[in-house]
Amino acid sequence: MTAVPEEAVTTWPATAAAAPALRRFATASARAWHLEAAACEVLALVVTELVTNVILHSGSPRVTLRLRLLPGLLRVEVHDTGRWHRRVTRRPARHTTGPHSAAPNGTAPDDAVDGVLDGVAYAESGRGLALVRACASYTTVRPSRKGTTVLAELALA
Repeated sequence: MTAVPEEAVTTWPATAAAAPALRRFATASARAWHLEAAACEVLALVVTELVTNVILHSGSPRVTLRLRLLPGLLRVEVHDTGRWHRRVTRRPARHTTGPHSAAPNGTAPDDAVDGVLDGVAYAESGRGLALVRACASYTTVRPSRKGTTVLAELALA
């Protein structure tokens, strides 16, 4: 019987095609390690969000995904060699009349709603790392002169 490696690594060009390709790579690796379907789904989400961040924000020509199966957890590392840029997102226009002029709680759309401040609740993007943090038991961002590595650890049941 051949042992399944407890680490899987691949590098792709940082293009739109990288997100689905690396998601498939991650899912195939997780299945080879016999992880539960729920863990595979969480892994797919985390990989998609982290790789998409590289594509949109880093300017890196490539993205590397490293998965490490450890006792009780799966470590996901996404590395790029770029310089990060903050992407500007547009907020929808403020409605001053009509049925959309106030949020359900009576506040204006750009006011704080459910703990989300000034327009963020209405933004079209910007939640990727927050989603990753919600899924992971541990996350960190490690910038260096050689790029950035984002690490997320997923607890396994």
